[in-house]
Amino acid sequence: MAKLYFNYSSMNAGKSTALLQADYNYRERGMTTILFTSSKDERYGKNEIVSRIGISAPAAYFFEDTNLHETFVKESKKEPIDCVLIDEAQFLLKEQVHQLGRIVDELDTPVLTFGIRTDFQGELFEGSKYLLAWSDNIKEIKTICHCGSKATMVIRINSKGDIILQGSQIEVGGNESYIPVCRKHFNLKQIE
Repeated sequence: MAKLYFNYSSMNAGKSTALLQADYNYRERGMTTILFTSSKDERYGKNEIVSRIGISAPAAYFFEDTNLHETFVKESKKEPIDCVLIDEAQFLLKEQVHQLGRIVDELDTPVLTFGIRTDFQGELFEGSKYLLAWSDNIKEIKTICHCGSKATMVIRINSKGDIILQGSQIEVGGNESYIPVCRKHFNLKQIE
């Protein structure tokens, strides 16, 4: 029986690497996958999921108006799809998470999503909120704070390394913009 999976973490925990490994495992067994990533993240070029360790794979973008259920049905008419993999799942909308549930429940196809749970102010992203509520399987991918404790939060910094406390929830970036920290150092606003 297919399930909806949510694999979440702070920044720099290897979410994209885990997604790409899962994709490889399916393809190695002769199965077909479809990969999606958010149109909000164009750091590495268009339509690609890239891991910090240097591996990548082509992916379709999802936009705020993308109907993932309809896209899946359309693509599966060309070739049966054995698994859906979604990177940057925190950027999904509530309705899109519902659509992923329909792929699982009505079409018996597993959906593996990977994303960040909370933003730089400690607030849930919309996609993460509904994936936490509606997923069949939830798994934390762990990374560490500079103190050695488990990092569960992120702190946003500017180009000078100064901590940013206010701003838009969505600002795509990597190591130059975000630092994973434990709750203690998030509350203390300490990055070293």
